[in-house]
Amino acid sequence: MAVVVVVALVGAITYVLPRSYQSQVQFFVSTVDSSDNSQLAQGSTFLQQRVKSYAQLVAAPVVLKPVVQGLKLDTSADDLGTRVSASIPADTVLIDVTVHDSNARTAQAIANAIGRQFPRSVAQLEQVPGAGNSPVKVTVTKPATLSLAPISPKPARNLAFAAVLGMLFGLATALLRHSLDTKVRTKDDIETLANGTAILGSIPYDGDASKHALILGAATRSSRAESFRSLRTNLAFVGAAENVRSIVVTSSLPGEGKTTTTANLALMLAESGSRVCLVEGDLRRPKLLDYFGLDGSAGLTDILIGRANAVDVLQPYGKQDLMLLGAGSIPPNPSELLASAVMRNVLQDLYRDFDYVLVDAAPLLPVTDAAVLSTHVDGALMVVGSGLVTKDQLRTALDSLMTVEARLLGVALNRTSRSDNSDTYYDYRYEYAARRKNESATPVSGWDRKSADAVDEDSTDSLLPERSSTRVS
Repeated sequence: MAVVVVVALVGAITYVLPRSYQSQVQFFVSTVDSSDNSQLAQGSTFLQQRVKSYAQLVAAPVVLKPVVQGLKLDTSADDLGTRVSASIPADTVLIDVTVHDSNARTAQAIANAIGRQFPRSVAQLEQVPGAGNSPVKVTVTKPATLSLAPISPKPARNLAFAAVLGMLFGLATALLRHSLDTKVRTKDDIETLANGTAILGSIPYDGDASKHALILGAATRSSRAESFRSLRTNLAFVGAAENVRSIVVTSSLPGEGKTTTTANLALMLAESGSRVCLVEGDLRRPKLLDYFGLDGSAGLTDILIGRANAVDVLQPYGKQDLMLLGAGSIPPNPSELLASAVMRNVLQDLYRDFDYVLVDAAPLLPVTDAAVLSTHVDGALMVVGSGLVTKDQLRTALDSLMTVEARLLGVALNRTSRSDNSDTYYDYRYEYAARRKNESATPVSGWDRKSADAVDEDSTDSLLPERSSTRVS
């Protein structure tokens, strides 16, 4: 991109720059009286000394003023002198004169005029009073040339230089951006910060996630759904040895996708046949029940203060074995309630009745709620929003878990680019659409037509919440 921008910019500048042409004329300087060898030697030494002065004389008004008058140029002798240059080849008595002008024929005319005037001016200056003719003779050896090709600007050279400059600029920008970028974006960034921490999944960015947070209906065949199934599988393997079943899901900062990750992970666990209890453990800004469309007037807070039992406020969702425990009323002292022995007992009671207990906790950096909750469960799952949290923030959040000796099960990298997940995830929607258009197509990924049709009939409406008749008054 940098190469294209620089080349385009230089190309535009090259196009608008005025063209410059040049014409050259060459002079030979000799002595008039050179009848024997000694005079020739003396004359040669004399001329090599004098020719340096003649080269300066070419652009002097004494030469150029008659040229301006003769050609009737709309300029002064001094201004014309800035466009006239002279050079002397080494160890010679030759003078090469170059004239620059915006018009090729004007440059040639000026050079020819200098070719006529310069010998006269030298003869007048070198003439010895009373001796007649000048002892120095200037002769034109190469008349002025007409070159229709501009010497500047040079498009090919400028564009080649621009391409090289663009590549260097792009490389420098990339290196500078990499050195200054403190955001966590890839798995490598996490592995560098938390060496030994398992990366349990990468969840691709979905622009519609804010409108359709839950993976339901046709969305269960998307690549995003597959990423949550992969997270579910990896989480089961990590906790298999120690039978991890109660998990706190948290993040460093708000907005990293912690709540949607918890909700969809619970849906995928329930999809596999597990009995799942999803607890809204964020008692400050609860949003979990809003995603499911359930009533949040009573919940965890009512249990902790002794106003209700878990059986009174648990709410079922859909046809799967998924129960939700909302936050209830927002208390003035969330940290104290979550750190209490009552909270530990609530989680233990849920642990006995369900295969998995997932707790959606508040972010780690703003408050200590998640760190407190992590001491009541089997482990913690950290959600990291790609490009949203800095490396220092993630490091601080991980340190807060280590401080309370919580067990970090792993990290789920959220909002990754599609290219980062292309080698891992597969979008079933396209294969299913192709199969619907051509029913004779070979089933994909082990699906048979019967199972595919069954999934198609399982619409979003079938996953709408079944309202519980029990509520806390």
